Amino acid sequence: MRTLSDPVDVEESAWPALEEEFARSSVPVRVLPAKAPRRGRSALLQIQVTVRSALGAIVVHSGGLLLDSGWLRVFGGTGAGHREALPSLARINAFPAPADPDRWPEGGLVVAHDVLGGVFAVNGSDAEEAGRPGDPGEIAYFAPDTLEWEPLELGHGAWLSWVLSGGLERFCGDLRWPGWREDVGGLAPSHGIRVEPCLWSAAARCGIHRAERRPVPMSELIGLYREETARLGLGAPGFLGHAAHARTGGARDR
Repeated sequence: MRTLSDPVDVEESAWPALEEEFARSSVPVRVLPAKAPRRGRSALLQIQVTVRSALGAIVVHSGGLLLDSGWLRVFGGTGAGHREALPSLARINAFPAPADPDRWPEGGLVVAHDVLGGVFAVNGSDAEEAGRPGDPGEIAYFAPDTLEWEPLELGHGAWLSWVLSGGLERFCGDLRWPGWREDVGGLAPSHGIRVEPCLWSAAARCGIHRAERRPVPMSELIGLYREETARLGLGAPGFLGHAAHARTGGARDR
């Protein structure tokens, strides 16, 4: 296994280039401060990447990213505060202590959740066995409107650049509603938005703008999707991330 300094002590870090990309992006970017950089470095030992990669740089230099007014929550290192903090990449993926690179979440590494409970994960070497589409190292997306995984055919760095170039605007399509930025911006990062009727149901065809939307802990959304895939006889989604309840809520119910 690498020593603790190996993933960080490299000549070039991706972080300065990422900061420039954030500044150029038309997509709102909020970088959450890292509370415990050493824990971020420990996480790099677990995933065996360095700060030359976008993934490694985000884990060491931030407490995560809130992108597109908070629609997308990209996990980083340990964040500061309660309401404003995101769970760390290590917590979301239940990393062991001490680090053990042979232990990975089933199917891949969860790197982000969106506000509707959609899950972005980097495929692991066992992705096909776990029922994930796409090649190892590529991002797959668990869609809350189909309850299925979709291949994005992008590695983590390319996926992040795609998001920063406005890719979510096209990708999310009719899953956004008038005033969504205000609603999403008022949420604690630990919370998402539950939509009723459920997005995958026939009743949802009237459009999300007419549906009831209310803030709930992300853990509730993740649990709902697990239950519904089983109830509907769909393939088990596998690991979607450990999202813990938070003490504070967010935007008012709609």
